[in-house]
Order: sequence, then structure tokens, then C-alpha cells
Amino acid sequence: MVESGTFGGFRASLAEQIAASLSGPMREATPRRMRGTVALPGKVTAVIGMRRSGKTTYLHQLRRQRLERGIEQKFLPYINFEDERLSGLQMHDLSLLVEEYYRQVPAARGQHVVTWCLDEVQVVDGWERFARRLLDTEKIELFVSGSSAALLSREVATSLRGRGWEVVIYPFSFEEYLLHHRGLGVPGPEDRLVPAERSRLEGALLEYLACGGFPEAQGLATADRQRLLADYVDVAMLRDVVERHNVSNVTGLRWLVRHLLGNPAGKFSVERFHGALKSQGVAISRDTVHELLGFLEDCFLVRTVWVEADSERRRMVNPRKAYPVDPGLIPVFDRTGRANLGHALETAVMIELARRRCEVTYVRTEAGHEVDFLARHPGGSMQLVQVCADLDASATREREVRALVAASSEHPRATLHLITLTPETAHAIPEEISLHSAVEWFLQPRLESEDGGRGRPDRTARQR
Repeated sequence: MVESGTFGGFRASLAEQIAASLSGPMREATPRRMRGTVALPGKVTAVIGMRRSGKTTYLHQLRRQRLERGIEQKFLPYINFEDERLSGLQMHDLSLLVEEYYRQVPAARGQHVVTWCLDEVQVVDGWERFARRLLDTEKIELFVSGSSAALLSREVATSLRGRGWEVVIYPFSFEEYLLHHRGLGVPGPEDRLVPAERSRLEGALLEYLACGGFPEAQGLATADRQRLLADYVDVAMLRDVVERHNVSNVTGLRWLVRHLLGNPAGKFSVERFHGALKSQGVAISRDTVHELLGFLEDCFLVRTVWVEADSERRRMVNPRKAYPVDPGLIPVFDRTGRANLGHALETAVMIELARRRCEVTYVRTEAGHEVDFLARHPGGSMQLVQVCADLDASATREREVRALVAASSEHPRATLHLITLTPETAHAIPEEISLHSAVEWFLQPRLESEDGGRGRPDRTARQR
């Protein structure tokens, strides 16, 4: 018997995985709605995102889609490199993968395009050189997955010499939440939303903002969900930050994570945070704080938004706004006991803009007014987006409108948008501002979302 970890042991384990993927049942799951092009000829598609957000499921979705197009399953191999039997696998051992596949499917070589799906491939040092050789020598389509943005930004971009293509998987969007949790399709145009349907969707959105979109967390009791999500965060810290980047200051890392996730949509200054840790007797340098923040973004646990600035100096001296990757993480780390509905909605909007492939900053005008987001869409259009859960108070409405109008004078090309849970309570909103109910903004038709155009103001908002 060949001992696990030897060359022969790796061959046997790879052979078993290949055989299972070529003949076993395809995994069924809620379909993910991706925006933009998923794959380009001659490129490695890197499927990246936080752990447990659905990357593996998406690889199987890609395989099912090809099966439905008539491609035989024997041309759709899948390998999971986090299988403990492959622990210690080296780059030179990856040649076994190709040899074993063509041993099992000899007719495929040179005759058919083979769609390879390599899951969590970043655990194998040097995998990118193997991927480039595979692209150069075989008729293949190649998808790889990983939990770190470095999978594309550093490793693929440098070692693959421009032959990488990024697809980011986030936890469920509100649209995907409806499909998964409630078994419902996305509603049609907004004029079909009768009051009962609208109320049902508004209730579903409140649930989504509370529990978030991690697939495994759906349907769990509150205590179980929060424990599961806390475990996700711990694993991301330990596996994707401490182990991957050889971080020694774990205490400082934990303080940083608790601060960022416990203050969603808040301003974050490295200088102030460093001073706060110093006052608590935690030894850490400013450079280390900067580095740890980069690692947390790298593993998709948090997303940060810079101030919109015409100079690098202004950008650097202003604090960033920090968001968890999913609103469900907010109650896990909140210690205030206050309702976080507004922060959850702003977080969900920010992540949705990222799904729509927008470049996002926040705006602070010369007069000190702030707008939550300036979103630049892939098509070149720009939107100033203000998010407010409740517009019932006149002072709140006036503040949000005043900030948008002030920012529009500095960004005249941008259209103005106000997203709220309570559009029916809004009065005297200027005509140039598109008022959106949050439900319908999250469920905008895909083409409207893609081009980033102003779109139609919500009917409920204009029939006040």
C-alpha cells in the first residue's frame, strides 16, 4: 500500500477525484447571477472571494451549464486541492493531474476542449506556472478558485503575464437570496408589484439585511447563524491571513477585525486606530496596521472605500470607510446593542455596487457635506448614491438631499440617487434626484444595472 503523501499516494488521490468528477452526479444549488463576461479564450478564469461564499458551488454551476450545452461530463474534470490527501502536493506533482486524466479519457487529448475546474488551487505553490503551461500545450478551458484576491492580483497577474481573468463571488445578493431562501423568481417590472407583493418583498429584504447572504447561514436560528459566521471570520483570519502571510501579531489582527466589523460603514484611520491600540498596551506599528488591513481586504473579509480626491495626498490623509463583505456579519460583532438597519442597508448597497463592477469612492464636498458613494459603472456613467434607511424625519431628508445637491456641483456628470426603505414617506425631493425603494433598487433589471443609467424613479416614490 502506498503511504499518503508520497508520489504514488498523490496519483491515487487525484485519480479518485478525477473519476468521481467524470461520472458522479453534478451538484445542484441556487444559481449565481454573475455580471459581465465569465471567461475569455486563452485566459485562466480566477474565481475568487471570501471562504464559504459559494466559489466551489459556482465551479459546479459552470460544469452544469456546459453539460446542458451538450458537452459530455468526461470533458469536465474537477479537483479540490483542499482534500487532506493532497496535503504537501508540490507544483512538479501537478503533472500527475494531466497524466491521470488522459489515462482515464485518452480520446480527449488534442481532440476535444477539456474544461478544467481546479478548486482552492492556491494551496499549491507555483500552480500558476503549471496553469500557463497547460494553457500553452493543451486544448482546454481553465477555471481556478481561491479565497484570496492575491490569486489574481499578484500571482496570476505576474506569473500568467496578463492571461488571468477575474470573477468575484460574493455571498448571496438579495436577488439570489430570494431564489434560494424563498424559492421565488425575481419580480418583473415594478408596475407589476401589487401592494401585497411589495410588502412581502420588503419583509424579505429586512430578513436579508439581518441574516446576510452566506449560503450555509440561510434558515438557521439566530444563535446558530452568528456562531457559524463567527467561525467563518476566525478561519479567514487564521488560514488566509495568519498562515498565508506569516502574521505574528495575532492580537493586533483580532483587535482590527473586531473594530472593522463592529463599526460597519464607519470611518477608519490607521493613525487613530494605532493610537487606540497603543493606549490599550497593544504593541503594533503603523506599518503593520496598514499591512493587516491589506490582508483583510485580500481575503475579502472587509471592503474599504477611499474618499474621492483629485490628488493622492488628499486621498491618503482622509480616512477610509470600511464595510464587512456581508451585512450578516454586523450583528455578530456589534457591541452597542443599537439597531444597525441603516448600516446594514449601506453595506448591502456597497457590496451590490461591487457586484455590478463599479469603481466606488465616497464624496466629501468642500463645504463638508458627505455622499455615501460615487459609483463609476463599467460603461463610463457615474452615479452619486445616498443611502438612508428611513426618510420619515424632515431633518434627515433635508440633510440627504442637501449633500447630493452639493456633491452634484462638484461632479456634474453624475446622476443623483437616493435609496431608502421608506420612499412613501419622502416629500419635496427635487426632480433631479431619482428616489428608489431599496427593494426595487436591488432588483433592478440587469441591463439597467449594467449600464449604470439613471433609470426610472420608483413609482411608489413619485406617487406620494
